[in-house]
Amino acid sequence: MTVGTQFQQAIASAQSVSASLKSFALETQDQQAKQLFNSLSQNMDNTISALQARYNYIQSEEPQYKPQ
Repeated sequence: MTVGTQFQQAIASAQSVSASLKSFALETQDQQAKQLFNSLSQNMDNTISALQARYNYIQSEEPQYKPQ
């Protein structure tokens, strides 16, 4: 498994976690829990952005990791 593939999988997993947290926030009636889930999903979105930026950098610097 290449580094590029591992990054794609990590990004997809992080996106799934973020979506689940947003769903939890919408479904709960507990305001404290809602705030927690929203905060955690925002943190995940920041993580996704960082992973995506690194993946883009890897693709630009290492041609072998570009999708075929």
